[in-house]
Amino acid sequence: MTRAAQLLLVVSALALWVASRMTWVDVTSFDGLGQPKSTSLNGATWSTALVPLALVALAAAVAVLAVRGWVLRLVGGLVAVATVGMGYLGIGLWVVPDVAARAADLAQIPVTALIDTQRHHTGAVVTLVAAVCALAGAVLLVRSAAVAKSGAKDPGKYLAPAAKREAARRETPEDGLSERMIWDALDEGRDPTSPDNEGR
Repeated sequence: MTRAAQLLLVVSALALWVASRMTWVDVTSFDGLGQPKSTSLNGATWSTALVPLALVALAAAVAVLAVRGWVLRLVGGLVAVATVGMGYLGIGLWVVPDVAARAADLAQIPVTALIDTQRHHTGAVVTLVAAVCALAGAVLLVRSAAVAKSGAKDPGKYLAPAAKREAARRETPEDGLSERMIWDALDEGRDPTSPDNEGR
C-alpha cells in the first residue's frame, strides 16, 4: 500500500512538471510598428505554484521511506491539502471569465496592444490528473498508517506457534485450555483434549 502511494505521488509530481512546461495561454499583440506578435505562456509562468507543488509531491514520496505512524498520517494530510491547490490551478483556467488582462501582464505587453488571447486546456487537464493521483496517494498513506497501527496492537499474530502457546497458557487458568491453544493443537494435528498436551 505504501509503495502504491509513493508511485502515485511520483506520477503526480511528474504530471505537474509536464504541465508546467506546456502552453496554457497564447497572447497575440500588435504595437503598430510591424507584424502582430504571438507570445506563449507556459504553466510555470501562468501558475507559478505548479513547480513547488510538484516538489511537495516528490518530497512526500521520499519522506514515506523514513516516517511511520502519526507522522505518515501527517504527510498524507499535507499532501491532501496540496491537492486542493492543484485542483484550483487546473480549474482556474476554465472558470476565469477573461484572461486577457493577466495574460498581458505576464507577457509584459500593454493592454492597448493586445489583440487576442487563446487558452490551451491540456495543461490544466494534466494538472487535474496530478491532483487526483496525489489525493489517492494521500488516502493510501493514511490507510497504511492506520493498518500499521492496528498491526502493532496485536503483536501476537507475528509470534511463532510455540510462543503463541506459551502466551495463551499464561492467559489461561491452570485447569483449562484457551481457544487459541485448542486451535493451535488442531492445526498441528494434536487432540487438544488429550492429557498428553498438559505440560507442553
